[in-house]
Amino acid sequence: MKNIKFNIISIGVLFLSVVSCNDILDETPDNRTTIDSAEKIAELLVAAYPEGAYAPFLEPMSDNAGDKSASAAEVRINEEMFFWKDLNDTDNDTPTNYWNRAYKAISQANQALLSIEELGGGAEFNALKGEALICRAYAHFMLVTIFSKEYNPATADTDLGIPYVLEPETVLLGDYQRGTVAEVYANIEKDLEEGLPLISDDYGVKAYHFTKAAANAFASRFYLSVGEWEKVITHSTLALSGGGAEVLRGWEAFYRTSTYSEQSSRYISSTVEPANLLLVSAPSTFARFHYTARYQLNTTKKNEIFPTYNGTNKQWSYAVYGSNDLYYNVPKFSEYFKVTNQAAGTGFAYVTFVLFTTDEAILNRAEAYAMLGQLQNATDDINTSYSVKTRSYSAATDKLTIENVQSRFPVTDNTLYTPFYTIPTESLPFINAILNIKRTIFYNEGMRWFDIKRLNMAVEHRDIFGNIYNLPKDDLRRQLQIPEAARSFGITQNPR
Repeated sequence: MKNIKFNIISIGVLFLSVVSCNDILDETPDNRTTIDSAEKIAELLVAAYPEGAYAPFLEPMSDNAGDKSASAAEVRINEEMFFWKDLNDTDNDTPTNYWNRAYKAISQANQALLSIEELGGGAEFNALKGEALICRAYAHFMLVTIFSKEYNPATADTDLGIPYVLEPETVLLGDYQRGTVAEVYANIEKDLEEGLPLISDDYGVKAYHFTKAAANAFASRFYLSVGEWEKVITHSTLALSGGGAEVLRGWEAFYRTSTYSEQSSRYISSTVEPANLLLVSAPSTFARFHYTARYQLNTTKKNEIFPTYNGTNKQWSYAVYGSNDLYYNVPKFSEYFKVTNQAAGTGFAYVTFVLFTTDEAILNRAEAYAMLGQLQNATDDINTSYSVKTRSYSAATDKLTIENVQSRFPVTDNTLYTPFYTIPTESLPFINAILNIKRTIFYNEGMRWFDIKRLNMAVEHRDIFGNIYNLPKDDLRRQLQIPEAARSFGITQNPR
């Protein structure tokens, strides 16, 4: 096997560093056993998912973040990102760490694809090839979403993308070009279309792999970002596997009556929570500061995101924990501490993050229906989402009609949402409703930032003194800066 060093990330960091269940892949590349079987390729793909957290740096950039006061905990990543600053720290929970972890995952996927090719391919390797292709597409999609401008067909041919790496590196100093957003998206779609038909559900723990449902949920998000509504509907429906409310996260049925720890445990469960399609365990201390950091959920933001009454005019099933601004939070995160030195009590903190859910898939579909003018279908999906997250929901009395959505979610500012496509006037209240629902459901998971970028929404932050800080539409700070280590290898930085 080739000795692989990757130069998009920091000098001296071995890009192909595999976490494996046995010793086959635990040695450095020079001494590693040859990858010569389907079983070894499967082990290689265990680490083909970015083991990095993006919520800690994306959430404070969004309009979900408020100032809790100077009495709150000082967390550097939280404070810097609230003011949309360029941050070069390499610690866990930073943009640089996510960049490194994503390209590491890409290297794993590329090595798997190369090994499959060297072994002659065939039916035995089809599912592995499919997983590798989807993993490669996903990691690149996350990178281009975070570090480049949002996709816009009018400018995508000139907007700077990120390096799309298609094979393992075999030289010390590779020549990496960012290419354009259009080229990156074309490569993502190519990998998606080739990989999807090959995906299998034959995994020991399905929630940590791209199953058919998870892969289609990713495709749903991808096509939502490029405005291909029919494909969004197709892939969202496949992600839902023919299910309705029973496959969504039942906050009313299971979470509302559970303890805090029971809620946080179920939220990331790979077995009992049907909504979870893809999870990742990443080195992170987010579970320690997601409720205490200064720029998180304060009273103003709590009332915006978790209003007393939702669109059904009944209460949300969510309970916001914490007695005041300093501690407000919703139970979604818990830490696993992996001890590396028992005597010294040292080790690494890990947090499990939810990457794809059926909740997202059904709301993606609702948005696509609305954009196509299929307003009843959009209303039906909105109702299904509400049905499992509304206190004492009754289908007989609480179902929304098309007219309800239009009257309860009016948009008076036509500049609120300005994506590259035109939102039909009749569809605008539905888009507004869906984005409000998503803001509540996915609070503190980084998802709000994706919608802010995709729909080119302005963001306003206020501190406790009443000072206002604005991130206007099309502001260059919306594309995070390329990490300093990558720039040192000649990768063009983002303009400022």
